[in-house]
Amino acid sequence: MTTTPASPSPTAVAAEAFLRNFHNNGPGQQSVGVQGAPLADGRTGYQVLAAQVAGARRVLDLGCADGALLEVLGAAGAEELAGIDLSDQELELARARPALRGADLRQGRAQELPFADGSFDAVVSHMALMLMHDVDRVAAEAARVLVPGGRFAVAVGGGAVEGQAMSLFLDLARPYFKAAPPERSLPALGNPRVRKRESLDELLGPAGFAPVSWDTVVLDMGGTPEEVWASNAGGLYDMMALDEEETARLRAEFLAAAPALQDADGRVPSGMRLNIAVTRLPAT
Repeated sequence: MTTTPASPSPTAVAAEAFLRNFHNNGPGQQSVGVQGAPLADGRTGYQVLAAQVAGARRVLDLGCADGALLEVLGAAGAEELAGIDLSDQELELARARPALRGADLRQGRAQELPFADGSFDAVVSHMALMLMHDVDRVAAEAARVLVPGGRFAVAVGGGAVEGQAMSLFLDLARPYFKAAPPERSLPALGNPRVRKRESLDELLGPAGFAPVSWDTVVLDMGGTPEEVWASNAGGLYDMMALDEEETARLRAEFLAAAPALQDADGRVPSGMRLNIAVTRLPAT
């Protein structure tokens, strides 16, 4: 049964406004980044996550962005697709996908899902749950719209691979982020407890979910120094705190240091861990 949710906190309101504006100004960037960072076996993070809900006929994507994951889910056999996202510009791209012509795509919050109880066999979220506040409410809403025995599968960031270029980039960038003036600082995004297995269980358990299974894969974001710079700088929200001069200085520092990591072919390794967590509701 749908209940009236509590009003979002000021922190959540600020975070959601930032995310909405960011993605409205650059829709489609998320799926470009996913396609450009496959696993060693060639699969994308979307394909890895979709495999966790194989056989589900009705699937909802929380934070669906431009619909790329939903398209993968449809190609894998899901028959009824739905998605919700904060950004109307991302949703416009999703609605333009021929494969999603029949999908139910709505603008809104995962904490207040506009879907009936028991509407889905699976709920998924790729790199979005970790940005959400009031995760207990998201969990309760996911449980509400799932059928008994339904699956909830999420992908959350697991950090940079040490000794590679993403780790180098972050080491160089953190002093810049820390020194950014308050008027350019980002709002707090999400709940860091989502990124760890034990604390994610603590957040999901009260909604009725079983302890998660947990697997970690590594995404390959390597390339030339320029390509690695672009993938890191273009995909990190924190870069919004830097002005043009600071961004240029950081870029120069990274491009000066990255060649030390190059292999014989001039490629710079850059890996990021992706944690895949999957849980279920009781079957009865």
